[in-house]
Amino acid sequence: MGNNDCVYPRHKVESAAYHRVAIPPPQPFVKTFKYSVMETFFPDDPFRQFKNQSPLRGVWLGLQYFLPILEWAPRYTLNFFKADLISGITIASLAIPQGISYAKLANLPPILGLYSSFIPPLIYAMMGSSRDLAVGTVAVGSLLTGSMLGQEVSFTENPSLYLHLAFTATFFAGVFQASLGFLRLGFIVDFLSHATIVGFMAGAATVVCLQQLKGILGLDHFTHSTDIVSVMRSVFTQTHQWKWESGVLGCCFLFFLIITKYFSKKRPKFFWISAMAPLTSVILGSILVYLTHAEKHGVQVIGNLKKGLNPLSITDLVLVPPHMAIAIKTGIVTGVIALAEGIAVGRSFSMFKHYHIDGNKEMIAIGMMNIVGSCTSCYLTTGPFSRSAVNYNAGCKTAVSNIVMALAVMMTLLFLTPLFHYTPLVVLSAIIISAMLGLIDYDAAIHLWKVDKFDFIVCMSAYIGVVFSSVEVGLVIAVAISLLRVLLFVARPKTFVLGNIPDSRIYRNVEQYTNTCNVPGVLILEIDAPIYFANSNYLRERITRWIDEEEDRIKSSGETSLQYVILNLTAVGNIDTSGISMIDEVKKTIERRGLKLVLANPGSEVMKKLNKSELISKIGQEWIYLTVGEAVGACNYMLHTSKPEGTLKDESADSTWNV
Repeated sequence: MGNNDCVYPRHKVESAAYHRVAIPPPQPFVKTFKYSVMETFFPDDPFRQFKNQSPLRGVWLGLQYFLPILEWAPRYTLNFFKADLISGITIASLAIPQGISYAKLANLPPILGLYSSFIPPLIYAMMGSSRDLAVGTVAVGSLLTGSMLGQEVSFTENPSLYLHLAFTATFFAGVFQASLGFLRLGFIVDFLSHATIVGFMAGAATVVCLQQLKGILGLDHFTHSTDIVSVMRSVFTQTHQWKWESGVLGCCFLFFLIITKYFSKKRPKFFWISAMAPLTSVILGSILVYLTHAEKHGVQVIGNLKKGLNPLSITDLVLVPPHMAIAIKTGIVTGVIALAEGIAVGRSFSMFKHYHIDGNKEMIAIGMMNIVGSCTSCYLTTGPFSRSAVNYNAGCKTAVSNIVMALAVMMTLLFLTPLFHYTPLVVLSAIIISAMLGLIDYDAAIHLWKVDKFDFIVCMSAYIGVVFSSVEVGLVIAVAISLLRVLLFVARPKTFVLGNIPDSRIYRNVEQYTNTCNVPGVLILEIDAPIYFANSNYLRERITRWIDEEEDRIKSSGETSLQYVILNLTAVGNIDTSGISMIDEVKKTIERRGLKLVLANPGSEVMKKLNKSELISKIGQEWIYLTVGEAVGACNYMLHTSKPEGTLKDESADSTWNV
């Protein structure tokens, strides 16, 4: 196991005092419990700002916490407004066509896409902590809403109930999101790993693009399933229904959108060209259909859009069985996805501008805007990447850009909705496909393959599950595999042998540092994780195997027989009763083989529990050392002086052992 066999120098007793490993002083249970709760739920210490403040000042700070607009609004300047005005108008030009498109993707009336781009951004502007997040509907959330609710209720046979369930699902999504924020449970979203999100988003984008073949080909009847097999079967069994006029128009607009996006990517200063392209496509498509009467030749159009602002929908929420269950399920699943996307996007752009956003505060803001939205005829909203990227590139300074966007959408609702009557559905399909192509991140998948093959498997599992089964199945598969990996990390922690780096008192992994030396008669093992019930049996068996392998190596090489086993517990942050029992069993097993167990650098939690379990007295505190170097020094001293083990306690109490 060691890579070099070197002569280990004799150790000598120095006059410096030997440093004992301290046992933490006992703490009251209430204090310990309070500390654990604070570390778990309040790692950022949100109450710090309230210390030593007057009651009135505390109330004001509390309002600022839940309404960040009160904090930055007094410092708002005219220069900020100029930047936010340009950004708001720019993202409005993208939000209007995307909102209509994504509502159709969720099998909802197109007007709901505009409603959802009006009220929620206003709520987020008051409560959100991100300066760059542009709020609105998203393709993946729309697809999930449509596919999950469609399993319970047909949007064609019972459109009213389907619409009410969409509002109800949005309500429960908002309640779930806000609850996570209020209860400081944001870490739940972290179970959606980066690899999971990359695969899931790519799979969802692929499914969304395939679904748009209905609009591109002008098909009247299409499968409600989202898997690739069902979609392709639906497409190729209706070849006689394909409408070439619609196909040509769709391909032309898709080519136009892709070209503008490519140009803006190559020339970032011209980002506005890509941002304006969807609205330009809608205008050109509407004019073309109006002039040529293409709606009479197989090109489907949106039709009449209701004029006016959001009607109240609080009385439409379905809060009774039997349909409430599917609304809750849809709300939780779509809520998690919306949170993961919104917070990830917000954090990404905050890093570019060097400011901090509070994840729990973001959850409250996103949750509240969905709760309010569900009561005002909106469906699920969050911060989509494409819109936020445009907002960032347009030079936004604050969340006022969302307010400007909302006002632009309001003007559209009040005065401009009749202009969308002739907008061809094929243009909306082209807009969706163009937006979705950006979610298929090939570079990220290749990077996962190079860095971590297991992460790549998680990514591909999510992708394959979404594309070949359903969005929900793909998500469950990816999360299940990610959790399995976490469990494997806990249940099968790393253990490795340490060796001495020549001419030093440093001990490192012999596989990482090939020039390390074995310490004759001493086996040094490091456990690289907390010891819990889930891994205690594995660690006992693995330690025994390390000892067997070391003894076999010694027999074959004719070296000094093994006398001491040192366990380096530096990385063991905590231990439970099963772990304590494991160490006790290892101690007994080692002693039956004529060896001695030595511990190095156990942490405070470990020492506290070892002391309470009286295992320290069994091991002997003289065999617990502050560093691996001191432990090796003590063992070598014993080996070279051949003193009985019982005499070490008296001498080590006043001495230190050096290499």
